[in-house]
Amino acid sequence: MLNYRQLHYFWVVAKTGSIVRACEQLNLTPQTISGQISQLESTLGIDLFQRVGRQLELTEAGRQALPYAEQMFQLGSELENVLRSQSGEQQLLFRIGVADVVPKSIVYRLLAPTMVIDQPIRISCREDKLERLLADLAIQRLDLVISDSPMPPHLDIKGLSQKLGECGISFFATDDVAQRVGTPFPQCLHGAPLLIPGQDTVVRGRLMRWFAELRIQPRIIGEFDDSALMKAFGKSGSGIFVAPSVIADEVQSQYGVQIIGQTEAVTESFYAITVERKVRHPGIVAIAESARNQLFTAGV
Repeated sequence: MLNYRQLHYFWVVAKTGSIVRACEQLNLTPQTISGQISQLESTLGIDLFQRVGRQLELTEAGRQALPYAEQMFQLGSELENVLRSQSGEQQLLFRIGVADVVPKSIVYRLLAPTMVIDQPIRISCREDKLERLLADLAIQRLDLVISDSPMPPHLDIKGLSQKLGECGISFFATDDVAQRVGTPFPQCLHGAPLLIPGQDTVVRGRLMRWFAELRIQPRIIGEFDDSALMKAFGKSGSGIFVAPSVIADEVQSQYGVQIIGQTEAVTESFYAITVERKVRHPGIVAIAESARNQLFTAGV
């Protein structure tokens, strides 16, 4: 059976990159840490580290072991936090996964209502690729996943995709770029410099189909999975960029840009994905109700 203390020493050394830094974190001597790791290696019959010059590097077996150790001690930390919270005010842990293509402003607006409900909630947010988040949702390491698409049909995961809302998109540009492209919209987009969402986003395909239908060919100069990075390039005057119309006012004030056009022919949708058919978590209920009654006005 694994000695979890020895495994913890292995994990800390692997994460910090050296025994010296691990000693500082664990407040132990190098002899203690190296001795315990050697015992772990002896028990397993494999080497977890190897010396490369003066550096300590993971072996192939060590690289395979690291993500398992990472999960184990992350779960242990979560368990400790949950149990400690029982001694004081009863806080309900709300574990949320956010698909990395969802704009952060939308995420904040969706989650904000959970901060003001009667029952105290402590939220834990993690951003990642959708399929990895859904894998954690399936084993109940997450309570909710927020995405721009429903549960993919090819995944063998039983879940419920609740549409929170949808909205059209707006096109933004600095004053200089807007003057150069002129009017009318959307014809002014033909040949104009455009920053677009990356391949993993649902809105990307809808946007390109809309351009094809109108026979408009913008000059695509950048593709971004991270919407905040796309806006930063847009703010610098690199080109026109898009964002959900529901946050248009915020985008204009935050990035110092203007709207050059809007369309409802291309929409962005947002979903709450859970594994429960009957949603009971008060945080999820608050998100759904706020999205339906305040954030989005149609399409829920």
